[in-house]
Amino acid sequence: MLVDEQFSPEQVAIVRRMTPEQKWKVARQMYWTARSHKKAFILSLHPGWSEEQAEKEVSRIFLNARS
Repeated sequence: MLVDEQFSPEQVAIVRRMTPEQKWKVARQMYWTARSHKKAFILSLHPGWSEEQAEKEVSRIFLNARS
């Protein structure tokens, strides 16, 4: 892990104080933000595509994503 990718002690403390519900809310927000960014990127690559086409491609990408 790179130095700038590591959590600071302050960040670790904040996450440890969070309730499971708060962690779930943050995870959901991150997921939808990632989808939004991916859609914007796809539209930048394919300016002629409709919002619906871009959303369909995002769904396909996220459905087939592997970690």
